[in-house]
Amino acid sequence: MKKLLLGTLGALLAFSVQAKLTIVITTPDLGAIAKEVGGDKVEITTLARPTEDPHFVDAKPSFIVKLNKADALIEGGAELEVGWLPSLLTGARNAKLASGQPGRILCNEGVHMLEVPSQLTRAEGDIHPMGNPHFIIDPANAKIIAAHLADAFAKLDASSADTFRANGKKFTDTLDAKLVEWQMKLAPFKGAKVVSYHKSWPYFAERFGLEMDLFLEPKPGIPPSPAHLADVIAKMKEQRARVIIVDPYLNRKTAETVARSTDAKVVDVAQMPGGVKGTDSYIALLDYLVNSIANALTEKK
Repeated sequence: MKKLLLGTLGALLAFSVQAKLTIVITTPDLGAIAKEVGGDKVEITTLARPTEDPHFVDAKPSFIVKLNKADALIEGGAELEVGWLPSLLTGARNAKLASGQPGRILCNEGVHMLEVPSQLTRAEGDIHPMGNPHFIIDPANAKIIAAHLADAFAKLDASSADTFRANGKKFTDTLDAKLVEWQMKLAPFKGAKVVSYHKSWPYFAERFGLEMDLFLEPKPGIPPSPAHLADVIAKMKEQRARVIIVDPYLNRKTAETVARSTDAKVVDVAQMPGGVKGTDSYIALLDYLVNSIANALTEKK
């Protein structure tokens, strides 16, 4: 009997040591940061694909099963996922993920949100009452998120708190060093005009001193009309804007048409690690973005 009890106790101890937090994450950018912070103490499932529009994720029934078994859910917290996440949570019936619970982690906490509307009207297109939700592409905000995740994970697994905070610090220290490098790379182009398809780059533009106030969409989520594109082309010629950035889920052919009329270069970009080849981590993604945009601006000087 004594041997049986000791064996059972040993098995329980081994399980407790090996158990990981099961985390479901809405988007790959948050997943990349969570992986840095959680390390081998977390098991991560990301719902959106890196080439998918995060506003319109295909909400698969399998996602409900994953959410039902999760210890925590990480989401942006600024209604980026409002069109598809709530119904999944209703189906999952997981009390751990209820609003206000430690397992419901909102990543906009502590972030200064841009473009918070003074009034809400559908006439302005797809707007978000809490501000522009594409804040993760600013490395300074990624640091805030990493610290927030370290604290949130520590509440869920106190025994690994020191590991989470050490991982978070290592990641933010690396970001600090890389941010100096990235800012130096784009410093010669301060104030340069860059055209984007969708209004999803204000945080990146503000961080690196670029001007992104021309969009191929007339309003967020509204498809471009010929009249609007003609207006964009005229403004690009007037302002000497020679770079257009396009995310993988948007219509590149439209950007190419505008580029041919303005002698502009189309640059494939993504806000999600993995959205373009060779960008499987957050830092690799920012490396790609900074270098690709700097090279395009150099070429089109």
